[in-house]
Amino acid sequence: MERFRGKYRHEQKFLVDERDIALITARIRPLMKPDAFHPEGAYRIRSVYFDDWQDSALRQNLSGVSPRSKFRIRIYNESMETIHLEQKIKSHDLTRKKSCLLTEAECLCLLHKKPVRSAGQERPLLTLLQTEMLLHRLLPKTIVEYERTAYTCTEGNVRVTFDRNLASSDYVLHFPDRALPKRPVMAAGQHIMEVKYDEFLPGFIRNALDTGKLERITFSKYVLCRTHALSGASRKNGLRAVSRCR
Repeated sequence: MERFRGKYRHEQKFLVDERDIALITARIRPLMKPDAFHPEGAYRIRSVYFDDWQDSALRQNLSGVSPRSKFRIRIYNESMETIHLEQKIKSHDLTRKKSCLLTEAECLCLLHKKPVRSAGQERPLLTLLQTEMLLHRLLPKTIVEYERTAYTCTEGNVRVTFDRNLASSDYVLHFPDRALPKRPVMAAGQHIMEVKYDEFLPGFIRNALDTGKLERITFSKYVLCRTHALSGASRKNGLRAVSRCR
């Protein structure tokens, strides 16, 4: 079964520290509900991103090309029980997503750049990824991992997330491993807040998020992790690179 969120959604990202998170969380708790899929609190997201041999996705992001898209495989809480293949499509500040489920065997085939023979017509997204791998030499490039806490509101279909402890790894074949070797990408205490909504962001949520000092960044976790790995840059240099993303 393939899912396609045909409607574009607004997406805004901000740099936050622990004090920002504590303040904003205290404000939004009476207004929003914890993520229904993870009501217990924080959960871990791990994704492996695909790019071609020319790093086209990386270069397009840094150059602000619009529209553009990226493929990724995503799991939650280091579990291979539910595996998502996703294509994220971005046009300026708007995003939408296509997704389908993979088996563990199919995931491992893709990580080893081997064909998955059960794509068929049920999952055109999987067929598309394999076509890109064949024609444009798309391959798994890096792993991005972080801990997320999420809140939702039905009015405006708003989702506010706090992503802590961003880390990356080049050991893509070890994607399923709980003991995956990783390196931190941001300075201790620096995190990311994302705000996603449909046509409008309700005023009462906008006011709750406004601390008077948050810095909005057009931010790509994939780009930050790749530039950090490629250059060995400090957090400051990495953020300068990301600030050019669109």
